[in-house]
Amino acid sequence: MMGSKFIGKDYESVVKEALETLNLTEEDVIIAFSEKKAGLFKGTQIEVTVTPLTDVVEFVKAYLSQVLNAMGLKVSFESMIREKQIKIKMYSNDNPILIGQGGRSLASLQTVVRAVVKNRFGRAPYVSLDVENYKDRQLMHLEKTAKRIAKEVAETKVPVELDNMNSYERLVVHNAIADFKDVYTESVGEEPNRHVVIKPKQD
Repeated sequence: MMGSKFIGKDYESVVKEALETLNLTEEDVIIAFSEKKAGLFKGTQIEVTVTPLTDVVEFVKAYLSQVLNAMGLKVSFESMIREKQIKIKMYSNDNPILIGQGGRSLASLQTVVRAVVKNRFGRAPYVSLDVENYKDRQLMHLEKTAKRIAKEVAETKVPVELDNMNSYERLVVHNAIADFKDVYTESVGEEPNRHVVIKPKQD
C-alpha cells in the first residue's frame, strides 16, 4: 500500500500518465514527488508516487485498529472521502477513554495519524477523526454558546473573550454570529492561544 510510482521528465506529464494509467482523477489521490539524477549526462527525472485516497483510508483504519486494540478498545469505523478530505468516525466499547477530557485524546490521536500518514505516503491529506457524533455535538454546543454570548454583548455593550480555539472552531463562531446586527467577532492572539472576541458594534 505504498502507491504506484511513475518516472518522467516533467511533473505534469508524469502525473497525467499516472492518472490515465490508474483511471483516477486528482481528486481521488494524493501525489508525492521527488527529483532523481538520471545519469551523468541525462539530467534529472521526476519520480511521482500516486496513492488513491481509498488506500489511505484503509491504512488509517488498520493503524487505528492496531493502536486501539493494544489499549483494550474494540473499535469499528465509518469513513467518508469528500473534496480530498478523509473523515473517519469511530465507534468503541469505551468512547470516553477514546475522546479524553475535553476531546484531548481524540485530538492527540488525530495529530499522530496525520504524522504517520505523511511519513508513509510522502504527503498527508486532511484527516479528521471523530468518535460517534462527539465533534458534531461539540460544534452545535459551540454555536449555541456563541449566540448566547453575542446576545449578552449586544445588551451590555461589553466585549467578551472566548476560550482558545483552533481555526475551524473560530470559523464556526464567526459564522454563527455573522447575521447579528449589534455585534461582530475578531480573532486575536497567536497560536495556540488564538481566540475569538465578541464585540459590540459602535453606534
